[in-house]
Amino acid sequence: LIELELIGEITKATAEHPARFRRGVTAYPRLGDPARSANREELSALFGINGAASARIGSIRQDNSIPATVAIDKLFSRHCAILGTTGAGKSCALAVMLRSILARFNQGHVVLLDAHNEYARCFDNQAKVFNVENLSLPYWMMSFDELVEVLFPGRNGVDQEIAILAELIPQARRVSLMSTGGGARLLSERRSGDTSALTVNTPAPYRVSELLQLIDKALSAVEGGAGAAPYRRLRSRLSALSNDARYAFMFSRLSVQDTMPELLADLFRIPVAGSPISIIELGSLPTEVAPVVVSVIARLAFEFGMWSSAAVPIAVVCEDAHRFAPSCQKSGFEPARRALIQLAKEGRRAGVGLWVSSQRPTELDPAILTQCNTIFAMRLANQTDQDALQAAAPDASTSLLSVLPSLGPGEAVAVGDGVALPVRMRFDALPRNAVPRCETPSFANGWSADVADETIVARAVEQWRAQRFITPEG
Repeated sequence: LIELELIGEITKATAEHPARFRRGVTAYPRLGDPARSANREELSALFGINGAASARIGSIRQDNSIPATVAIDKLFSRHCAILGTTGAGKSCALAVMLRSILARFNQGHVVLLDAHNEYARCFDNQAKVFNVENLSLPYWMMSFDELVEVLFPGRNGVDQEIAILAELIPQARRVSLMSTGGGARLLSERRSGDTSALTVNTPAPYRVSELLQLIDKALSAVEGGAGAAPYRRLRSRLSALSNDARYAFMFSRLSVQDTMPELLADLFRIPVAGSPISIIELGSLPTEVAPVVVSVIARLAFEFGMWSSAAVPIAVVCEDAHRFAPSCQKSGFEPARRALIQLAKEGRRAGVGLWVSSQRPTELDPAILTQCNTIFAMRLANQTDQDALQAAAPDASTSLLSVLPSLGPGEAVAVGDGVALPVRMRFDALPRNAVPRCETPSFANGWSADVADETIVARAVEQWRAQRFITPEG
């Protein structure tokens, strides 16, 4: 017995137009009609997406000579997910697609959140790499929710401190604006010098020292009373955070300047200047700090897209997305989860596309996965993950997804708007020097000889205490 799943039909080729595939069935086959294998021309018509807004990423499984292509607009504007277990080839697949797309559109604007510091070598000279040495995201660019979550993880029993902070931050922003020529000019241009538009979330600079002075002033008014304790706790936490080496990329500057236009231009590659992709290396950041960076960058991309009226389309690519947007709301950094969900749900109207990569679809927030209208499913052996994928990709047949446990490295089942129809494919191979760097240590090599570097423990302790990786130069 052969079960047929009817999903579309091929038009007849004419002298003016080649045969092409279209979804939907207008003429159903009858019992007794002949059936045969598709020939090469028909396979090309079925799986090929041609035209200026397409790119080759591999070949189809039925015939290696037929390219697997993707529709770029749909791939970005309707979001994309790359799913597969460890070792399935997700990193290589992601690099292949971005390299192919940027080869055709070298004026792109891509931000790659690199969870394991793998991709710096993948894009030749087309990428600008941000790491612990050169990453700068000033604290005053954080939203109020992000700052509160960093100051008081979990927010348990700190309602008074949060209320005080919400009252004083706008005051600190006004003081900082008035103390600068550009800020005073900005305020004078507002109606009647109105500063009410400065809120806790306005991305305007302010000094932590100014905020601490405001806390001290308020504290002196309530000194000795029961209301002094929240002010002291808030002041202590702010002082500790501003001196925390883990957040040096936010608090290291002695002087506070309004560098927001320059930072956004550099981060989102405007102008491109030959480097259409920014790689944010998160692997060298402490585990609790990386989600803060993801949250700030994802939110900035969305808000920039909104306030620029989507003038510059931006793609945000998040690797290990389940770490930053977990399905369990009580785990992880909540502002990062909300920022990625906002991109998934509303990014299209802001001109921001979202790609996510994950080895555990069940651990990724379903609000994100269901918004990804193109999915590349690589090897998945876990039945729960397969069920989650089946629910998120109704376009794929059960028979097609049944091959997921047996897919080889670099193979995938592609479904959704970015491909002509569901297809089993193999990604193109990367040049040897462009393969993502795998930082997984080799036990076999590491245990084959004794440790030669006798200073490794002392150096690890030094970096541990400093909360940063120290280069040999210092």
